[in-house]
Amino acid sequence: MTKLSKRESIWISFMLFSMFFGAGNLIFPPFLGQSAGHDVWVALVGFILSAVGLPILGVMAVAKAGTFYDLANRVHPIFALLFPFLIYVSIGPGLAIPRAGSLAFEMGMAPFMPDEWAVSPVSLLMYTIVFFGIVFWLSLSPSKLVDRFGKWLTPALLTLIALIFVKSLFTPMGPLAKPADAYASAPVIKGFLEGYMTMDALAALVFGIVIANTLRNKGMSEPRALSKAMIKAGVGAGILLTIIYVILGVLGAQSSFLGVSENGAQILTGLMNHLFGSSGTFLLGIVFTIACLCVSIGLVTSCSQYFQGLFGHLSYRVWVTILCLLSMAIANLGLNQILSVSVPILGAIYPVAIVLIVLALLGQLIPPNSRVYVVTVVVVAIFGIIDMVNVTFLQHQWDFWLNALPFYAEGAGWIMPALVAGLAGTLLDFGKKSSSVYKKGPMTE
Repeated sequence: MTKLSKRESIWISFMLFSMFFGAGNLIFPPFLGQSAGHDVWVALVGFILSAVGLPILGVMAVAKAGTFYDLANRVHPIFALLFPFLIYVSIGPGLAIPRAGSLAFEMGMAPFMPDEWAVSPVSLLMYTIVFFGIVFWLSLSPSKLVDRFGKWLTPALLTLIALIFVKSLFTPMGPLAKPADAYASAPVIKGFLEGYMTMDALAALVFGIVIANTLRNKGMSEPRALSKAMIKAGVGAGILLTIIYVILGVLGAQSSFLGVSENGAQILTGLMNHLFGSSGTFLLGIVFTIACLCVSIGLVTSCSQYFQGLFGHLSYRVWVTILCLLSMAIANLGLNQILSVSVPILGAIYPVAIVLIVLALLGQLIPPNSRVYVVTVVVVAIFGIIDMVNVTFLQHQWDFWLNALPFYAEGAGWIMPALVAGLAGTLLDFGKKSSSVYKKGPMTE
């Protein structure tokens, strides 16, 4: 068994952080900060609990179960094939990878082009050819990800964000405004729900295969040591995410002088112009580009390793090629339409992923063969399908009934059905044990 040095552990944590931290993670905290105003610290507590806590728990769940397949197999072997496949397709080439390429163009290139070029499909095509060419090249050698992420891309990203933070300390900023909307009455809950909507717990399940393979390449094969190293990497990445979220959230809270913004990208653009003048847009473009590259490389690598294992007749290199070409095509063929289809699907499968993570971490109370897995996952999956149909096809016609569920309006209506289903599964386990004892009869001396 090979033991990692402290430096290697740090590099792997850096790698995992880079894989998590994409453009979406950049724009959520500033928007939270501006909306929460002087309650930003309270709101950040809720945000970090879900946006950092759930992904770390996801890494821990995969580490404890062995693999994502082993975790899903506790529900049913067919589920263990279909659910991971759906997640890898949805969070990979179906949404996150092409979205990263498109956002990198919008934030890293379009601001520096003439208006007619910025909206030209040809410009986007040429940019995505270069962008996904770089992703392809850097994804071909997954064993080198620690060097590329841990030693280069992550330090560059952290340095840029630190530069922004330090400059804000010496530049007059605006006062903290009054909290808006739900942040005024329940900032912790609102922050938690905003962090929940990042859906990074799905990424945690996907990235587990990359972290495990990276550790194996370093000679670590013993299951307990592998699990411990994965958990340590998750905690390290979580600490980095927390620091960056706090910085971005506080910056957003100080952005009231910019006026009310529609999203975090507008806030960051305004802040960068305020802090650095015309060069601020250039610096922000670099930050977005690096973040989008890191997420894309991580997703292409993890999806390629998964599909190679699932369809062994195609090599890893072939899958990298397929995913890069497919993602580039989707990024150029109406991303808004892809989002309109993919986001509801992600919203339906995300609660199922959270349920799996929670059940896996309750291993001492809920054994792998417990009926709680089947009952809870089935109920939550059915609820997710109903909610997706209501939102996507029925234009919220069922809201009258669904709003009776706690937290449904906030996007977490699955919680109560999951709790009830978990209780029902526990009772079924208890009934099965009681029946088994009854059939065996009373014990005799």
